[in-house]
Amino acid sequence: MTTLTLPNIGAEGSSLANPWSLVPPLGNLDAYISAVNRLPMLTLEQEQQYARLLQQTNDLDAAGKLIMSHLRLVVSVSRQYLGYGLPHADLIQEGNIGLMKAVRRFDPNQGVRLVSYAMHWIKAEIHEYILRNWRMVKVATTKAQRKLFFNLRSMKQGFKSDEGSNTDAPTHKDCLTEAQIDAMAKELNVKREEVIEMETRMSGGDVILDPAPNDDGEDAYGPISYLTDLNNEPTAVIESHQRDYLSSDGIAMALNALDARSRKIVEERWLKVNDDGSGGMTLHDLAAEFGVSAERVRQIEAAAMKKMKLSLAEMA
Repeated sequence: MTTLTLPNIGAEGSSLANPWSLVPPLGNLDAYISAVNRLPMLTLEQEQQYARLLQQTNDLDAAGKLIMSHLRLVVSVSRQYLGYGLPHADLIQEGNIGLMKAVRRFDPNQGVRLVSYAMHWIKAEIHEYILRNWRMVKVATTKAQRKLFFNLRSMKQGFKSDEGSNTDAPTHKDCLTEAQIDAMAKELNVKREEVIEMETRMSGGDVILDPAPNDDGEDAYGPISYLTDLNNEPTAVIESHQRDYLSSDGIAMALNALDARSRKIVEERWLKVNDDGSGGMTLHDLAAEFGVSAERVRQIEAAAMKKMKLSLAEMA
């Protein structure tokens, strides 16, 4: 569980005189929410005073007071996004980041309260967090897609409520009708094709490509088993090209590094194939041709093969 922390503002006088010192770092969500709801709200004059101190002198203590008095706002906003299945503590933490950004950019001379200005930044950070973590694959990247993502679910719930009071409503309530798609596209000012695409994306689930081992300790069969194309895998392609090179040009260059007798022995023993499928000359045949013993031919062959391996290793 995410540990929630509050800014350490510092105490001035006793804890009763300074309510900011009443809230220590917290790891319990319920205790955190209870604590921030007990923090006092700032008056307009206090908010303006602290905001000007931060703007003119970069007073971090003033920034802390502005942040602390609006933590309850983050908790309230974050509750609106619990339907996405993400931890409430994480939503609050991301919202707190948005609040801090708002405090840093807040201009008290604009004539608006910080609560109105901060709402945008808090929601923006929570939106980014949801889009990053709701699915492994991003479902919304453009502005229109983001608008659809955060409105489609609530609008569908509204359609379902209307259908509940209509005895002629279709039974497949999870599917949008053509009229509902048109109404949603018109209200959100997007194309109906974008509504259909987002509905398809959100209705689908994530697929685990590489499943965990089963009870027998063996890897379970998953999509990765039939999606993998080893023929076009980069390292496999490189290895194949290198193997083809060594078996053709590489062998020829290694043979050229041998003396005539050693090359003759290697070619007859390993490279020559007769029409009937049999190999080349035997050790005794080569021994008779070169006037040496069969054991000597075997030694020459072993030395030649070792030399060729070294040559091929240098080419690899």
